[in-house]
Amino acid sequence: MSSKGQIVLPAEIRQQDGIRSGQVFEVERIDCGEYLLKRKTRQRNEGLVKLLLACPAKGWFKPGRRQETTDDLQIPKLG
Repeated sequence: MSSKGQIVLPAEIRQQDGIRSGQVFEVERIDCGEYLLKRKTRQRNEGLVKLLLACPAKGWFKPGRRQETTDDLQIPKLG
């Protein structure tokens, strides 16, 4: 345990499971001295809007209106 409260996983485990620097885990306390680590999955395209808004070509990207989503689309029946 580091002075910042960080836990270091052995390199062998990181390599086996494809764990990269900066990945976030949830920690669940099972019992005294026993914990369960679960890798938090990132949502697809997480941070993409922030990245595009920071694009050096200003005005290139503008967020769309949030009135309508793909959940609102009516899918036609085939056949």
